[in-house]
Amino acid sequence: MKKIFIAVLLCLVSACPGLARTFSISVNQFVEHPSLDAVLKGFQDSLKAQGVEAAFAVHNAQANMATANQIAAQIAGESPDMVLAIATPSAQACALASKKSPGLARTPLLFTAITDPVGAGLVRSLDRPGANITGVSDMLPVDKHMALVLQFYPQMKKLGMIYNAGEANSKTTVAMVQAQGNRIGFEVVAVSVAKTSDVYQAAKSLIGKVDVIYLPTDNTVIWALESVVKVCEQEKMPLFSADVDSVQRGTVAALAFDYYQHGYQTGLMAKRLLVDGVDPAVTPVETQRELVLHLNLKAAGKMGVVVPGEVRKAADRIYE
Repeated sequence: MKKIFIAVLLCLVSACPGLARTFSISVNQFVEHPSLDAVLKGFQDSLKAQGVEAAFAVHNAQANMATANQIAAQIAGESPDMVLAIATPSAQACALASKKSPGLARTPLLFTAITDPVGAGLVRSLDRPGANITGVSDMLPVDKHMALVLQFYPQMKKLGMIYNAGEANSKTTVAMVQAQGNRIGFEVVAVSVAKTSDVYQAAKSLIGKVDVIYLPTDNTVIWALESVVKVCEQEKMPLFSADVDSVQRGTVAALAFDYYQHGYQTGLMAKRLLVDGVDPAVTPVETQRELVLHLNLKAAGKMGVVVPGEVRKAADRIYE
């Protein structure tokens, strides 16, 4: 009887290899801010909901590219079962480390919160990424973002943006917004920053030059969001964001992804790679399509923004 029980147990273990062990996952997160924190939480909750046991080694680069590279090298020495890279700079650092480490090159590298994985040099194509890397992209629906801003300001002529030119995702977003401006008929005034301490002055430099400021999902800028909010409140400058988490922190509105769900979706992919043994090289990059509208009435009041009735009615969440 005992032998039969052991045999059945072994069969179950072999049939469900992912449920018979605890996977080690090393995380390289570029910076701490609500959107990226929500991605990690969603990812962890997703694995737990699927019955996948995981032990996490979470590293944060604090918006420093050199630190992100150091973390990637450290992760190579951790020999994890999977690497999770949150945000473009961290993914680029891990991809570079994979080329230098044979062990890491054989480890699935999963990215999330990446706007343009092809443009960032992470994958060969969205359909067939190649190598050991794939993930979930948050390519921004810039056309819908601009449509929202124009609901507030249909006569807008100049749109201000603040971004870090060192972040590939931000350069892509600026180019996309400029394309929308050329099509619709507004000018983009983009100011580049190199570090978080530059963000306040960048915001000040846009006052008097633009009608509205729109912030992309730039990790450097979002980390210092409160400094932009302060300027916009003082100068009565409307401030919109590309992510909904920033609305709670003081932007007027955003029609964007729920980054917790973005992380949850990434967790579903992680299970396929870890447990089912799917090859990341042939696993297509996924995108998130569901959008939510968040509105901050208190921020609107401080910035002198009149909220259209149709926007208020359509909002999924309102902060007052």
